[in-house]
Amino acid sequence: MAYTGEVLRRAKLRLEQAKSDREAENAQHLRQAYAQVPRLAEIDRELRLTMVRAAQTVFQEGLDVQAEFQRIRQENQSLQQERQWLIEDNFEEGYLDDSPICPHCGGSGYVGSMMCECLRELCRQEQRKELTVLTGAAQETFSSFRLEYYPERFDPNLGASPREIMALTFATCRKYAQSFSLKSGNLLLNGNPGLGKTFLSACIARSVSDSGYSVVYETAARLFGLLEKARFTGDAEAQSQAARFTACELLIIDDLGSELVTPFVQSALYGVINDRMLAGLPTIVSSNLQSEEFSQRYGPAVASRLLGSFRQVTFVGQDIRLIKNRGQ
Repeated sequence: MAYTGEVLRRAKLRLEQAKSDREAENAQHLRQAYAQVPRLAEIDRELRLTMVRAAQTVFQEGLDVQAEFQRIRQENQSLQQERQWLIEDNFEEGYLDDSPICPHCGGSGYVGSMMCECLRELCRQEQRKELTVLTGAAQETFSSFRLEYYPERFDPNLGASPREIMALTFATCRKYAQSFSLKSGNLLLNGNPGLGKTFLSACIARSVSDSGYSVVYETAARLFGLLEKARFTGDAEAQSQAARFTACELLIIDDLGSELVTPFVQSALYGVINDRMLAGLPTIVSSNLQSEEFSQRYGPAVASRLLGSFRQVTFVGQDIRLIKNRGQ
């Protein structure tokens, strides 16, 4: 699982700061302990000297090396025992615990070439912050989705009630999120405005992110704006942001069709979708457009990919925003 460069950078900075804070705290505690119990400072100096004497023993001629090592070892153990007693008598448990911030990686963030769980958790937290900024106040969860907003009366045009269809839509989105992998494929969330597409796409984003995958969630307007800025201005920040669209493990493009369509937008959309398909990376697109409108706005090549390589998930019913405004 790979996080975007910006998320990883912020997570590493937090880990470095936490490591530095722990080391500073340990040093402060040790200084205070030396001031309170001067004998501790003497013991620590003597312990360092025993290590030096042990190293020098190897080079001393005419000395029973094994016996000298044994004597130094016993002296060292005696000092350590006295040190432990002084700590137990004068300080609360853990006060002079100088263990690193992470017992597995020591605060480096990696165990060998593998990312340590401590750094991975910080990456998850940073990604959650990023998603919260883009999707809202972290209120979009599957448990808060309400089917009662959708009519339960049979609709002959749909062949079922809107509630029945939306129950299937909800189940599809939740299963996709809970079982997500790089083989999960693409989704096209399609339907009129105000039916929950943005809400459920945000739910998917949060759930997949919490599973440890890198997720980028952008509105179509912002995505194309960043791509255009990166392409024509050479802005480093925009280029870094744009690189996430092809590098992340799940890209969610919300509200496709709300942007102003230009030749650049048509080309950029094709490029993003096609690059991700070639890389085998899943993409979710939500849109208010009808199937035939994709070709009209973005051209046959984009429409072919959206309608042929994305699983269409239908949203039906009445505009939930209007229902809430009416107090229903």
